[in-house]
Amino acid sequence: MSVVTCTSRGNGSVRISQPVSSADSHTCSDRRRYYPPVTRPELPKHIARNRVYWDEVNAPRYAAPAPGRGARQEITWGIFGISEDELHALSGDVAGMDVVELGCGTAYFGAWLARRGAGVTGIDNSAEQLKTARRLQDEHDLHFPLIHGNAEDTGLPDASFDLAISEYGAIWADPYRWIPEAARILRPGGELVFLGNGTLWVLTVPETDDEGPATDRLLRPYFGIHRFDWAGQSASSSTSGTAIGSGCCERSASRCSTCSRSELLMT
Repeated sequence: MSVVTCTSRGNGSVRISQPVSSADSHTCSDRRRYYPPVTRPELPKHIARNRVYWDEVNAPRYAAPAPGRGARQEITWGIFGISEDELHALSGDVAGMDVVELGCGTAYFGAWLARRGAGVTGIDNSAEQLKTARRLQDEHDLHFPLIHGNAEDTGLPDASFDLAISEYGAIWADPYRWIPEAARILRPGGELVFLGNGTLWVLTVPETDDEGPATDRLLRPYFGIHRFDWAGQSASSSTSGTAIGSGCCERSASRCSTCSRSELLMT
């Protein structure tokens, strides 16, 4: 598990840095703002494949545990549930900040931040995941914009957020596209905080479920890593799912059915 914090330079690039004080951030804009769905004439192949795979295979799996996560008050990170109070990945108080959650899924992380006074916008590639997110918003009477789109091409205005955040979500997109996109929509001095599985884990995990968990041997080259093809087929069709980034949600020492049937892109 790796958490990375970057700061926007305001010129479409980001640099790794220490968090800036939330007191220096812009105040939150209209919480009722509406962003229309992002529509493109043709999605990139990996985005389209991920969309189908998450809608048909993964979204039903995450619908059941979503209410418990969304109802929690404590912010935790990753499969090990490390408390934000211990990790300090965020730069203190988020109240009054404009926050975008990239790959929000059921938007439980965004809900945690919204309860703390942030103006949150969530974007996700899966319509089914967003259905769960909207249902939870209604149940908890906690509403913020949710967009059906992807982190590589959000369609959001330039320099409109103080914080971009992603817990395992944006890693399903191409890092050479979604990180510059995050820099574009961040205000100068804004932060990008994202979490993904460790690089070494990805290099040592076998291709199929039957081969077991990660080993003590490198199974893939370290240098030049960007895209990996995993064996197996989607549970719903002959087309494999596509994961882009450093891993997928909810994986620990044992393999899950998601990443064993995917293409994986990494920085």
